[in-house]
Amino acid sequence: MPIFLASRMMEEEQAGACPLDLRVRADGPVGLFLGRVLQPMAISNQLQGLVREAYEDRSRLGLVETRQAVEEVIACLDRGELRVAEKRDGEWIVNDWVKQAILLYFALRPVERMGEGPLFFHDKIPPKRDIQQIRVVPPGVARYGSFLEPGVILMPGYVNIGAYVGAGTMVDTWATVGSCAQIGRNVHLSGGVGIGGVLEPPSARPVIIEDGAFVGSRCIVVEGVIVEEEAVLGAGVVLTASTAIVDVTGSSPVTIKGRVPARSVVIPGTIPKRFPAGEYHVPCALVIGQRKASTDRKTSLNDVLRTFEVAL
Repeated sequence: MPIFLASRMMEEEQAGACPLDLRVRADGPVGLFLGRVLQPMAISNQLQGLVREAYEDRSRLGLVETRQAVEEVIACLDRGELRVAEKRDGEWIVNDWVKQAILLYFALRPVERMGEGPLFFHDKIPPKRDIQQIRVVPPGVARYGSFLEPGVILMPGYVNIGAYVGAGTMVDTWATVGSCAQIGRNVHLSGGVGIGGVLEPPSARPVIIEDGAFVGSRCIVVEGVIVEEEAVLGAGVVLTASTAIVDVTGSSPVTIKGRVPARSVVIPGTIPKRFPAGEYHVPCALVIGQRKASTDRKTSLNDVLRTFEVAL
């Protein structure tokens, strides 16, 4: 049964402070503070306070309680008990203190040789070990501190620390899920997809791919872009925070940035832009239609392929 103990430093104890005892058990976390049992939210608040103090004052990384708090946050990420970002009342909220803990974890960890069998690495963070309920095809790697829900299939791709991947999702060959990215359930990340990592600044939103989305081959999604539920990105779409996402389904174009609306069908395109040397065409993403709302997502996707002739 794993136990996390964070003890106040000697000088605090001498000043009359009561030690903080945080225990994370197989059936969930339990905390003891001033002789009282703490609920998970109280434990989270205690960890958050320690992490924020250390992020502002790196000298606190020398304290035992700080190191243990940081390690426990990463362990909670690895178990799926904490997330870098979560959807509340329809809005994505970033838990910036969790990202702060990841940055502190890098500062605490030494570079060392790790691995087993024929695969060895020289790094600060080991590969994830708790993979019994997912399928990992060699040489696919998920880093410790990421979480993959049961039923995820990880082909020879990569999932970085802080990332969360929902049940039923396929991370196809050479697809990469960057640090802190949030991938929903029943998503398909096709071969060679690049989902960017957003670790700094801690307040920055990570890349988010919501439930049921299909991301076609060699797509790139970076800089905190949100791809909403059941959207379809055709092969080669590149989305950055500044990429123009142009809806061309109406009588006049409508441009947005940073977000692909739910069930949109998107392909690569270009738009004219004037420079001192003349007018040139720069990349954009074109919304060319809508995926039909359907209880059968496979049927809905097949309709997209037939109707819009989208390459995936």
